[in-house]
Amino acid sequence: MTQQPTNLDNKTVFEQLWNITKELRQKLETRFELNPDPSVEDLQEYSSVDGNIKGSLSAFSGKEIDWLVHSWLGNPEKSNFSTMRLTIWLGSHIQVPHLAFEFGTLPNADILFYIDYIARTELLTDLAYLDRYYEPVNQTFLKLQDQTRLKAFTSKSVYVRLFQSPVNLCYTGAPTTDTLEITRAVAHETLERWLTWVDAAEPVSEDARDTLANRDLLLRRTAAERDPGNKFAAQLFGTQLTDKLVRSLWGGDRIIRNS
Repeated sequence: MTQQPTNLDNKTVFEQLWNITKELRQKLETRFELNPDPSVEDLQEYSSVDGNIKGSLSAFSGKEIDWLVHSWLGNPEKSNFSTMRLTIWLGSHIQVPHLAFEFGTLPNADILFYIDYIARTELLTDLAYLDRYYEPVNQTFLKLQDQTRLKAFTSKSVYVRLFQSPVNLCYTGAPTTDTLEITRAVAHETLERWLTWVDAAEPVSEDARDTLANRDLLLRRTAAERDPGNKFAAQLFGTQLTDKLVRSLWGGDRIIRNS
């Protein structure tokens, strides 16, 4: 008889998911120059109005990275809900997709993960870009569709579904060691593939960089401002702090400007 995996307690799940993001960030710090932006110093520790939910947000930029956010919020000792993210927005010197990781735990205690490459062109018409960066990931997408331990998660938001790429990996699963290992393995595979793309990328011509940078910023800002979770965050943290958190996701208050 096959032994059924035992569900882990919420604090253990939270810590392991957060550790995955720290492993990924360590690899990024090995590869890229990353400078903390002073605009988010007061977000290193913050809490909800009632003090029950806590959070932390750090943001970085550098020569190759326009904006990187590493954050979490939750209270694993008091609530099943938590969320954490590591998003990497590249500079306009290359056109490799941006990279998004979001992990968390849901009120029903399931694990949620979203891993995706954020396109920097129109995939319906730029078929060379589609073939280069998205076709290679299709087998991973299909493989996870067949993974019995996971259930595909579909957002109720039209914008979120539009934002996601056709090979986005967005799933829920029971809070078990097996599910965490699947999450960790796919996350590291996604990052390693992306790093090879960055290393092999051709430079964007100087006259096209401003247009690409403007598109990137518009996309980053729109994604932050249209996040369905903002309404929930405003109830927890109040409008003023929520607005600052949203601006921090897209760099609205940033102090360091990359040249």
